Amino acid sequence: MPLMHKLNQHKAPAILSRRNGHKITNHGDDDKSSSEGNTTPCVARISELASHSVSALLHLRFLDLSGNRLSVLHPEALRILDSPLQELNLSHALFDPRALPDLTTALRWGDLRGLLKLDLSGNSLSLLSPGMFTHLPSLQQLFLHTNALSLVYSGTFSGLIHLKLLDLRENHFKTFQKNALTELQSLGDIRILLGENPFSCSCDIRAFVSWLNSSKADVDVESIRCSSPKRLAEFGLRGLGLEAIGCVAPSPDITDLTLQTSYVFLGLVLGFVGMVFLFVLYLNRKGMKKWIIETRDACQDVLEGYHYRYEIDTDPRRASASVSVESGSMQDHSGLSQQLPTDTCINRASTSPPADVCKPNMIC
Repeated sequence: MPLMHKLNQHKAPAILSRRNGHKITNHGDDDKSSSEGNTTPCVARISELASHSVSALLHLRFLDLSGNRLSVLHPEALRILDSPLQELNLSHALFDPRALPDLTTALRWGDLRGLLKLDLSGNSLSLLSPGMFTHLPSLQQLFLHTNALSLVYSGTFSGLIHLKLLDLRENHFKTFQKNALTELQSLGDIRILLGENPFSCSCDIRAFVSWLNSSKADVDVESIRCSSPKRLAEFGLRGLGLEAIGCVAPSPDITDLTLQTSYVFLGLVLGFVGMVFLFVLYLNRKGMKKWIIETRDACQDVLEGYHYRYEIDTDPRRASASVSVESGSMQDHSGLSQQLPTDTCINRASTSPPADVCKPNMIC
């Protein structure tokens, strides 16, 4: 049966809650258990909250939907005229954790300005979006225990100016980063429950320990204990020093001394390497000298060979002889039997371009 059809059977209810398993119980106007003669219907096994599911309950102050199997929440499912709702219990009610965006939208559009208590425990929530509770300015108690939360983002609890109790027990918190601590610090001197979380007492928890020792909030520090490492298991975080964690912050003097020591050590290593290199050269001085002499002689031979070849190439007599040999070869190949005329002239090879010295009727 749809939820709205169940609720329409009752007029002016004050409390809507889940009791007696699946049974819906009606307490009439004469029932002493109901306050001020109001009707108290009880609802269970709900999987969907449609639009304006409780909008007709104009005097509804307490809505208990815990233990249901909600998978769909319409954005206006919790909207009631004049916002009479003061307590909303949704513990163990979200069957699908993916319904969290729908719940965020329903809290935003529900106009729940008068809501004082909100219970979202036991819903396997892994994150809370920033600004999720911004539209609940009167909220005083927020129960988020027994979920899967591991991080607190900046702005998660923004707008909760009247919050007095924040329950974050039994989640997956291992530590709180600086932005998360700033978010918790912005809540003022409220009661914050952080026990039964698997805190890792490593170097990353230093900021959290410092916050515990200086925060104005009323934190259940006696219930906050290390879960790891094993040597600190079940060790309370109250009074946990950096020495116990093994993260002693070095002073500036110690840092400078360490840096100077590193420079000295580096200088010694470089000096030792240089001495070894010089010692090796000393032991091989004869071989090095022989190698240098052989290399020098080889270079001289190469240079002399280039110089000799250059002189031969620039000798004009060698050029004339080569021209004569080439002319003789041409005569042999052409099969000429007669000698060349006596007035045949042959230009000599020189470094500058030869001048045309042939006269008319001469073979050049």
